[in-house]
Amino acid sequence: MSDFTHFNDQGRAKMVNVGDKDVTHRTAQASASVLLNKETFEKVRSGGMKKGDVLSVAQVAGIMGAKRTSDIIPMCHPILINGIDLKLSLNEEKCSVDILSSVECNGNTGVEMEALTAVSIAALTVYDMCKAIQKDIVITNIQLERKTGGVHGDFER
Repeated sequence: MSDFTHFNDQGRAKMVNVGDKDVTHRTAQASASVLLNKETFEKVRSGGMKKGDVLSVAQVAGIMGAKRTSDIIPMCHPILINGIDLKLSLNEEKCSVDILSSVECNGNTGVEMEALTAVSIAALTVYDMCKAIQKDIVITNIQLERKTGGVHGDFER
């Protein structure tokens, strides 16, 4: 278990001490897709969902989710986020809502979890707003696309 930083010497969960890490500029991008059927996709595109504008609501929900990451992921540190951007796009070929988040901070720990939480909450919001007309919606490919900063260096999928 020595490779895992979130366990103490007794093998129990702990929050990692990041106090000695350098404050650096850190960024992360994550993505997700919500697969819809043609009828649901067209209603989302036309704005015909009874609950409102699916993409706008999901965008705001994703931003809110990123800001609350440390409240729902037990070992995440509260982070002073510089900015969060979510892009939701309609992919006609896949009949999907594709979601991309970008999060950045100047801090001593990264924002990967905030970026992943943003796309997850946005995807769940699309699901929630469409579930009345489609029960078999699939949320897929939640993944980190890239990150910069920190002692572990940069990553790009």
